[in-house]
Amino acid sequence: MHRFPASVYAARLSRAAALCQSKGLGGLVIGTGPEMAYLVGSWTETHERFTGLVVPAEGSPALVVPRSDVADFDPDFLGELGVEVRPWADGADPYLLVELPGEGPVGLGASLTTAHVLALQSRCAPRATTLATTQARELFMRKDAHEVAQLRAAARAIDAVHEQVPGLLAAGRTEAEVAADLRALILREHREVDFIIVGSGPHGANPHHSFSERRLRAGEIVVVDIGGTYGVGYHSDCTRTYVVGGPAEEPEWYRALRLAQEAACAAVRPGATAAQIDAAAREVISEAGYSPEFFHRTGHGIGLSLHEEPFIMEGNDLVLEEGMAFSVEPGIYLEGHHGGRIEDIVVVTAEGCERLNNQPRQLR
Repeated sequence: MHRFPASVYAARLSRAAALCQSKGLGGLVIGTGPEMAYLVGSWTETHERFTGLVVPAEGSPALVVPRSDVADFDPDFLGELGVEVRPWADGADPYLLVELPGEGPVGLGASLTTAHVLALQSRCAPRATTLATTQARELFMRKDAHEVAQLRAAARAIDAVHEQVPGLLAAGRTEAEVAADLRALILREHREVDFIIVGSGPHGANPHHSFSERRLRAGEIVVVDIGGTYGVGYHSDCTRTYVVGGPAEEPEWYRALRLAQEAACAAVRPGATAAQIDAAAREVISEAGYSPEFFHRTGHGIGLSLHEEPFIMEGNDLVLEEGMAFSVEPGIYLEGHHGGRIEDIVVVTAEGCERLNNQPRQLR
C-alpha cells in the first residue's frame, strides 16, 4: 500500500481537531482526493456518491461512505486511526450521517462538488459553512518531515530524468518522439507520469504547450517541463531549458531569467510573503527589459496535489512558514521565437530554503 504508518495519520487527525478548536470550528467534512489522502491515506474515489471524512473539533472522526465502496477502505487501518465507518445505501440520505457537535461553523473540503456542498449546507443550517483549506490552511501547507522526505525523493527522481534530456534532443527528432522517451524515463523513477512539456523553438513561448510533431532544429531552444507521482502520492515538477546541440554562449535574456530565479530562491525565508518572492524574480526580469514577457505567477505549492497553496504571486500576502513547499519558476517567453523557464521545488527552512532540484540551471 502506498501510505505512511498509521501513527502519521493519527497525528494529523489530532492536529486537525486541535486546529478546529483553535479556529472555533465545529469540525471538518473532507471529500475524496488529496485532503482525504493526507488525513487517512486513502485515494479511493466513489464518483458521484457522497463520501466524507468527518473530523469533529471534539470526539472521534468518522467516515461516511457508500456501502458499495466500503470494501475499498481498509477497516483495520481505519480502526488503528480511531475512525468510525458509517456506511449508507443508495436511496438513503448520507448527509444525515454527518454529525458534528456544537454550533461552530463547519469547514468543507475543497474537493467536494457543488451538489455535496449545497446538501451539506442545507443539513448544517443554521450553522455556517466555510472552506476548510482556508480556515485550516496550515494543516495542509506546512509539510511534516515525512512529506519533505517524499518531496525530496521525488525531486531526485525527476532530476535523474533531466540528466538524460540533452541526449534526447537531436535535430530531426519530433517533440512527440522526445516526449515518448521522457515518459519511459519518468516511469522508471515514478509511479505515474503527471505531464510532459517539450516546447521547441516558438512552441517554447507557450508555457502550457505539451508536445507535437514539430521537428527539432540544431541550435534552437527547447523548454522541457516534466513531473510524475512518486511514493505515497507526492509530486515532482521541474523545468530546464536546453539548446539542441548545446549552446554557444548564454543569451542576455536567459542570463536575466537565471538571475531572477536565483533572486527568488534567495528571498525565500520564514516571515517573507509569497508576493515578495514573486517580486524578487519580477524585479530582475523587469530591469532587463522583459517584464511583458513574464506573465504568469512565480510558483505554486506542491505536495499530494501538483498545484496547491501557497501560490507565489503578486497580491498574495501569505506569510511563509517553515515546512511550506512550492515551485520557483520564472519564465521569459518571446512570442514567435522561443521561451525559457527554470523551475525548482523548494522547502522553507529555518534559515531560508532548501532547493530540492539540483540539475544545472545553465543552458545545456
